Amino acid sequence: MVRRVFGHCSLFPTAAVIEKFKDELTGFSTSKGTIHFPTDKLLPATLVKKLVKARIAQIETKKRR
Repeated sequence: MVRRVFGHCSLFPTAAVIEKFKDELTGFSTSKGTIHFPTDKLLPATLVKKLVKARIAQIETKKRR
């Protein structure tokens, strides 16, 4: 889910995904399960793709259990 509010775009990939990519997320505002990307800059497409792929993999792993 992506939401645009107050000058940023929020992505909610889960805390585990944020932890996995914490080094690449330096410079972005994060909280427990949310990443805020400022709307006055281009969205880091490569990073967002990695986050989405990691979240999909997480969901697929849970489905197999």
